[in-house]
Formats: sequence, C-alpha cells, structure tokens
Amino acid sequence: MGVPHISNGPEQPETWSRRGVLAVLGFVPAAVLTGCTASANASNASTPKAAGATAPTLTVVPADGTENAAFTGPVQVTASTGTLSRVKVTGDDGSALPGTFNDARTKWTSTRNPYSGTTYTVTAQAKGGVAAETMTFTTRTPADTFVGYFTPEAGSTSGVGMPVSVNFTHAVTDRAAVEKAITVTADPQVEVVGHWFSDTRLDFRPEEYWAAGTEITLGLRLKDVEGADGVYGTQSKDVTFRIGREQISTVDLAKKTMTVRRDGQDLTTYPVSGGDAEHTTWSGIMVISERFEETRMESSTVGLGDEYDIDDVPHAQRLTTSGTFIHGNYWAPASIFGSSNTSHGCIGLRDTKGADDTSTPGYAFYESSMLGDVVVVENSGEDTVDPANGLNGWNLSWTDWQAGSAL
Repeated sequence: MGVPHISNGPEQPETWSRRGVLAVLGFVPAAVLTGCTASANASNASTPKAAGATAPTLTVVPADGTENAAFTGPVQVTASTGTLSRVKVTGDDGSALPGTFNDARTKWTSTRNPYSGTTYTVTAQAKGGVAAETMTFTTRTPADTFVGYFTPEAGSTSGVGMPVSVNFTHAVTDRAAVEKAITVTADPQVEVVGHWFSDTRLDFRPEEYWAAGTEITLGLRLKDVEGADGVYGTQSKDVTFRIGREQISTVDLAKKTMTVRRDGQDLTTYPVSGGDAEHTTWSGIMVISERFEETRMESSTVGLGDEYDIDDVPHAQRLTTSGTFIHGNYWAPASIFGSSNTSHGCIGLRDTKGADDTSTPGYAFYESSMLGDVVVVENSGEDTVDPANGLNGWNLSWTDWQAGSAL
C-alpha cells in the first residue's frame, strides 16, 4: 500500500505504513552527493564529485543510500561553497517534502520530518555546479505502532449529544503529543476541547450540545507521532460527520413518563417503567451509542446471574457501556408502564414480540431516534452515571471537562 504524506497542497488521505524492524533513533552522518551513484556503504559519507577545485559540493542528511534512516528529524541539504539554486525532495509515491532555505541560501531544511517507511529522492543543485545531483534514502518503519478508532463513523449523521470519541490500540503516555496531533473543528464554529478518560480513550465535545446541522471535521495527524516509548502512530486523514436535528428525551421515573422534545418543541410523552428499588436506573445525561431492532439480553453479562435471558428484546438502544438500555418490552403486563418501576435498571416502553407493531411506543420511539440522541434520566433514586460509562461526558461541568485535556 502507499505511504501517507504531506505535500505543499491539501492533506492527503490516510494510507498505512509498512512494518519493519525499529533501528536505533537518530540520523546517520551527512553524505556528500555524488551524482546518481549511491555510496557503497550506506552509513559512510560518499566521495565528492570531481568537478574542479572550485566546484561546490553538497552534503545531505541522511546519507545517500541509507536503508534505515531516522524519521524523527528534518532532511537537510548544505552547499560547501556558493549557494543553493534548487532542492527537491520527493517520496516514492510522488509527494513532495516541503522545506525552506536559510537567508544565505547555503542550507535547505525540510519544514517537517520525513515519514517512516518511505523512500525519498533528493535532487539538488548549487550555483556553479555542472548539473543537478541526486541521492536516495529510505526511512525505517517502526516495529510498534498504534491507531485511533473513532466514533461516530465517517459520513454519518448523529444527534446533538454525540461526542467525538477516539480509542487507541496502545496505551498513550505522551498525551500532549497525541492530543496535539488531533483536531476537531465545527461549522458553525464552536470551541471544542479534548478530555482523556484513560490512557486509551480521548473524547472531544463543545461546552453545550452541538447545534443542529453542524458539520464536524476530525483531523488525525498521528503518523509518526510517538504516543509511547518507541510506539508511533500510523494515521494521517480527515473525516467528517454531521449533526442532524435536535432530540432530547427526559425520563422522569417518579412520574414513570418520558417526554420527547424535537428542536425545542414537545413531540410526545410515553409511559415507561424504570429500574426497581433493588436495580435502580442510573440518573443523569446519557447518549444513545448503539441501536438494535432486536437483540439478546442476558443477565449474566451484567453481573446478575441467571435472572433473565431474552433473545429477542425489541427496539433496544444502548445508554451505557455497563448495560443500561432504553428498549421495548413485550413480556411485562401493559399496566406497569406509567405506573410501576419493575426492570433491572433499563428503561422499558410497551412493545410487542417481533418488533413489527408500528402502533407501540417502543416502535415509535426507536423510529424517531438516532445515534447521539440525548436521554436524560431524573428521579431514579440512583447516582449520576459515570461520565466514562458510555458516551456520557456531558455529566462533567465545562471546567472539569477542560481539566481533562493534556494541552
């Protein structure tokens, strides 16, 4: 596969680096360019081109022919005498490595480091030189890498409560470096701040819910960022998401009702049943993170032994990682909805077996919902849900949220 790069133009899409053996960090000694001929020993300087006593020579870091060059410092080209007229550094995919000359035009330095696992060709010419000279080197591929898996999916539309959540495949020790390499921007513009829930999870959100219709862009520039000792990122890409209409549903378990508001207007109210006195429902702000037309729910998976095992729960929408759902319920008497809290912690709406009865509250609420919609639970008799339990960071104040940033 190709290798990600940054050109003088817009950022290029993500590609993945080739794997190899990680060598000791640090650039190899500078080499003198010798036309198109590679040096016999990649780690030794080459012999200057015989071009007369006054002909300028060019030295390049890393050296010509290097097979495992470091990618943690810039490329440099220096003229021994006179000035440089031009320098061009291209990757093996045709991308250009940008750079600048010093004031005297005796040295050119790349403005970013080369990428790992990439073969570069340097073409340079000094004023007074007979012809442009070329060399090549290949940067090493790190042995240990990480990626960030993100929510929501690229191109998706979500509710106003959907944070941008990035989960890393390796524990991050340099949180500042990784967070700096990730940007989340919104249109219309709003301040967005990251918050570390753990060394593998970084979420982003604004102070208030996203405005309906917002377009969000996630920029990942993790390629060759050292997230932990000797462990480097591999991604360089931009992805976009969109926020749809605003829907916020408030469950009052004292009243056993749920009121659904759409774009600031009351849409409808449903009778519900929440957790009983021994299995109270979490209170607080929760965000729908998964949706299933039908799914199996088994009590042993949430630490409740063999109390239940229902293989066709209709219209289930996840609110917490620990197992709280708002879902349809066909096995309880219709009379409990709006009158009794009888569940093991989930919020139930009247429904029918098979998930195909369009007249039921369970069906109607599921059809009106999307990932990222907000469900607020009040008067449940339980503490506020842990902000890390699901996509529920809205339970942190803006001050506490900002305190979780590494920047």
